[in-house]
Amino acid sequence: MHKTSEQQPRIIIESVSKTFNLRTTQSLKELFVAWTKRKKLVNSFQALDGIDITVGEGESVAILGYNGSGKSTLLKLISGVLRPDQGRILTRGRVAGLIEVGAGFHPDLSGRENVYLNAAILGMSKTEIDERFDDIVAFSEIGDFIDTEVKHYSSGMFIRLAFSVAIHTELDILLVDEVLAVGDAPFREKCKAKIRELAQQKKTMFIVSHDIGMIKELCDRGVVIRRGKQIFDGPVAEAVDVLKQSTR
Repeated sequence: MHKTSEQQPRIIIESVSKTFNLRTTQSLKELFVAWTKRKKLVNSFQALDGIDITVGEGESVAILGYNGSGKSTLLKLISGVLRPDQGRILTRGRVAGLIEVGAGFHPDLSGRENVYLNAAILGMSKTEIDERFDDIVAFSEIGDFIDTEVKHYSSGMFIRLAFSVAIHTELDILLVDEVLAVGDAPFREKCKAKIRELAQQKKTMFIVSHDIGMIKELCDRGVVIRRGKQIFDGPVAEAVDVLKQSTR
């Protein structure tokens, strides 16, 4: 298993498991029929099983796995959106997460209002937001749409603004889930450059992506998850090989 640096860890994930209950019925009629036939009304799905990861300050870690492996669930647990059923997760410092497109945006508020709302959620003061507002808008390339209600935004506009808010906060840990798959090539390159800049500033990063080239470029370490279980933790090139050799 991978050994982190001697610096104080930014993220500690200890024996973390998460199970979801999936209902097998949707209507009262289906519920009654299932009950009379003594069928299961709820099935459980174990998304994560005994995950152990310690991330040192300044590390950039890729979370690799096929769809349904539990990658996004892990990021949501680290961000605090979900809570583990077993184990614990500890983070040190301010966490900025780009977990879902448009997450945290209120559709009836303008882009400007959502910038202030999201930045406040991430822990920024109004003074901090005022100072960085122009930079946030300029990076997002939203332009005149900043005062338009975000329910009229495309998914690309959503994510550009959300990404811009997150990276302009005083963050210590950045969580990114497939965000850079959204948007045109020039904007993706600009995002990668910003992430490289954050890496040089020794920010801690957890990145989920199917873009292997980007993963190898931005991360030194890779953790491979298969069907909710952690099967590898080490150098990113080796992690990619493990992923390719593993079955879904």
